[in-house]
Amino acid sequence: MLLTHRYDPFAEDCMVSLTHDDFVRGVRAGDRAVLARAITLVESERPEHRTLAQKVVGSLLPLSGGAQRIGISGVPGAGKSTWIDAVGSRLAKQQRVAVLAVDPSSSVTGGSILGDKTRMGRLANEPNAYIRPSPTGQTLGGVAKKTREAILLCEAAGFDIVIVETVGVGQSETLVSGMVDFFLVLTISGAGDELQGIKRGILEIADLVVVNKADGENVSRAERAQRDLQSALRLMRGSRENPNGTPVMTCSARTEAGLDEVWLHVEQRLDELATSGQLETNRQDQNVRWMWSQVETHLMHALRTHPTVIQRAPTVEAEVRAGTRSASTAATELVDDFLQEPISTEH
Repeated sequence: MLLTHRYDPFAEDCMVSLTHDDFVRGVRAGDRAVLARAITLVESERPEHRTLAQKVVGSLLPLSGGAQRIGISGVPGAGKSTWIDAVGSRLAKQQRVAVLAVDPSSSVTGGSILGDKTRMGRLANEPNAYIRPSPTGQTLGGVAKKTREAILLCEAAGFDIVIVETVGVGQSETLVSGMVDFFLVLTISGAGDELQGIKRGILEIADLVVVNKADGENVSRAERAQRDLQSALRLMRGSRENPNGTPVMTCSARTEAGLDEVWLHVEQRLDELATSGQLETNRQDQNVRWMWSQVETHLMHALRTHPTVIQRAPTVEAEVRAGTRSASTAATELVDDFLQEPISTEH
């Protein structure tokens, strides 16, 4: 039976009954209940959970890396969940598919607005599918802070394809492309204004743009949007290796027209990357970038929780608000307090 998980920040104590070995053994065996709890573990902000999570992920790391990692984003109303439901249901007939749906729920209460089995109803009933919503929290780009670790856990659990569905708000979708092998952007005809506003954040890093809802009377409009986008992308991303820019295709998640062609393109591109060795190189580069990103996160947490910084911050903030101290000077002084010695401001 498919188990979906609704985020509950008050239910994390249920994890203490599982040991490191329990998590590792359960995830390796493909136990979905344990997988859900393992993902909740890595998402937890509690120090005691963080230590255990790092050990669990470290033990399972050798079992990861075997899945195709696909990122899905797009403008609001493009039908991302419907598209994943249609494509995922087809793929799940022969492969194991995990969907990490980054949920635009309240970062205050943790309440989920994702209807686990209603937004992806067909996929939710597939025995080879696993759907996991996670709250975005304060992370830009609609990517939960621990999505990368969740991908590794799903791979260790034996899933062949891991799809990351993002909110698609256009703030920092490079975070998605930095953790997947293929980044697909969905749009619809008539979304010119929305695309204009987010194209620098999404379209320039897309591996494929798909105009969805190409059905009924909308077919001609979708084809016109395809031509317009192709022309624009040729200028934005045309290169000697890819003079035509990012490919643009059309499909309909509702009628499933064009879905096979879209997925064939995804698989062909992934095969090309794997054969050339670029896929492995990309993942290695992603891992290094993520390491430094984590370093920044840990340093920021250490600074904000430093006793001296906590004591001085309200006064410094008030002075910056009042305009009696510049932001750069205040920042330097707080870092000095953290390091207990002056820092160089030269770059």
